[in-house]
Amino acid sequence: MKIPFSPPFIDKDVINEVVDTLESGWITTGPKVAALEREVAEFVHCSAAVAVNSWTSGATLALRWFGIGEGDEVIVPAYTYCATAIAVMDCGATPIMVDITKNLTIDTAQVEKAITERTKAILPVDIGGVPCDYQSLRTIISKPEIRNLFLAKTQPQLDLGRILLVSDSAHSIGAKSEGRNIAELVDIAVLSLHAVKNITAAEGGMICLNMPKPFNNAELSALLKILSLNGQTKDALTKSQAGGWRYDVMPGGMKINMPDVNAAIALAQLRKYDYLLAERQRVHNRYCAALSKYDWAMLPAGSDASFQSSYHLFPLRIKGIGEEQRNEIISYMAERGIATNVHYIPMPLLTLFRNKGYDIADYPQSLAAYQHEITLPLYPQLTDEQIDFILDNLLAAYKAIVLSE
Repeated sequence: MKIPFSPPFIDKDVINEVVDTLESGWITTGPKVAALEREVAEFVHCSAAVAVNSWTSGATLALRWFGIGEGDEVIVPAYTYCATAIAVMDCGATPIMVDITKNLTIDTAQVEKAITERTKAILPVDIGGVPCDYQSLRTIISKPEIRNLFLAKTQPQLDLGRILLVSDSAHSIGAKSEGRNIAELVDIAVLSLHAVKNITAAEGGMICLNMPKPFNNAELSALLKILSLNGQTKDALTKSQAGGWRYDVMPGGMKINMPDVNAAIALAQLRKYDYLLAERQRVHNRYCAALSKYDWAMLPAGSDASFQSSYHLFPLRIKGIGEEQRNEIISYMAERGIATNVHYIPMPLLTLFRNKGYDIADYPQSLAAYQHEITLPLYPQLTDEQIDFILDNLLAAYKAIVLSE
């Protein structure tokens, strides 16, 4: 039996939506993108949404719009994919890494300690679709002593008057905390629509705006759309209309727009999100039911009265093992046709960040999580038979590799 790690969910509805786009004669940014932006904004309960070509470009554009640049700091978790910090660096700013809690999300107590007069934003990550402690983060940035540290350098910073809270919601479309969508709890939420995500556009991202007054989110979304097209004041569809050739170009633009052919994939998937979520939860629950009887299995959080997970990943941690045994288990399962993964290699272990002076010794919780973490496959297409095959081989691997020593 061959079980891939995370194949995209492509059904007839997705194919039909893409074909409709191809047959329309318009495949780059146009009506499908506009529809996706409207439907995502409605789904996550934000004021406006802007489609882009990736999470990274979306986060970079949002931070640049806020005026974050050289000399500024943005607080991020050390335990995340590198894009979280790269988006900060692409603005010329410095990522300030802090450790995580036992549930793999950012440690808010360490966030507060890391804030300085250079801090312009906090960028927490909803690992695996489990929401961060946004209530604590909102409390921190609202404290008078924290607000008094904030040194505004641009008009958006002056208007906000505090640290910007941007969620890395690459994993958490549809996740909720205290009954509210993540996009309702932050200033800006950035979603990923990458090929392995719960909702995919093959490649893509979405900037979800919930800026408080005096900001006008409709006007801000219009500005970000212009900036996503190299600062060009008319998109290609508008320019193609008879007599619509003239345009202007504004400063600060990036070429990061999403094409309609990509948006079509995400539109079809978003419209059946409830089904996709239920299937992901089915897989998660079957894993948990089987593994909960073993004291060595540290199970990822699901959902409870305080939050709703998006069930993007199943990051299993195994007590009492190190990297070598973890890697042997991964190899054991791969030899039997089961693809697993690791989420994540902490950023301070990566050459890019290690060369900049980040030291993994400063992030013990991140290192510990990484050393004994294995991410099991989790997607709607997994059958119960496949899940049981994965579990049988995981248990056999643990017995052969851990218990035999």
